[in-house]
Formats: sequence, C-alpha cells, structure tokens
Amino acid sequence: MITVQSNINAPINKVWERWTSPEHITKWNNASDDWHTPYAENDLRTGGKFKSTMASKDGTMSFDFEGEYTLVNQNKDIQYVMADGRKVEVSFKETPDGVEIIESFDPETVNPEEMQQQGWQAILNNFKKYVENR
Repeated sequence: MITVQSNINAPINKVWERWTSPEHITKWNNASDDWHTPYAENDLRTGGKFKSTMASKDGTMSFDFEGEYTLVNQNKDIQYVMADGRKVEVSFKETPDGVEIIESFDPETVNPEEMQQQGWQAILNNFKKYVENR
C-alpha cells in the first residue's frame, strides 16, 4: 500500500464534512490547478457508492473516480473499494494540532508508485488548504 498524510488545523466535524460532502468535494478534489472535479455524488454509508468526475480544465481529459464503501465510521474511518478492485483506507484522528488524516491505497500498475503517491499527496494538500482557508 501507498500512504499519504496531512494534519488539518480544524475541528473534526468540519474536516469530515468537507471530506464527504459533494458540494465541498468539487472544490478541493484535484492534484493541480489545471484539473477540477465538476461533479461528485456520495452515498456515505457502508455499501454506499460514490463517484467524482475528475477533468482537465481545458476539456481534453476526464475520468470517473468511483467505488463502494466497505466501512464508514463517522469522524474516524472510511474504507472503500475502487471500481477497479483496489482498496483504500482513510483514518481521521483528532490531535492537539487538529485532525491527522492518513490515507493508504493499493497502487495501480500503470504509473510509478512515486508518481501515484505524489498525486494523492497533492490532492490531500489541496484539501488541507481548502479546509484551513475557509
């Protein structure tokens, strides 16, 4: 598994809401400024499904990031299986400095693992910036 993490200087309820609500997901879910997420849906429950459309702003590329939740423990843990069968685990831990998010995922086989880690970390960094600046 590949792991990325960040510490978000905000209360757990705010972090959880920004992470899971489609109206917020569309505002932070991108690894670089030339990409965006124009659409997101989220049925946040064990057995629920989610989908986010990630697209280049110039319109030349897009893909759906989707899967099904295998565990949802509010303000603590989310686990899911992506459409391609890879597993993801996300933990939210309250600390004196805010909320520590640790996200671990099975790598895909097309891109180098270092590139995947950098991409997922960039999205997590964007989430941190979104939450702390609002």
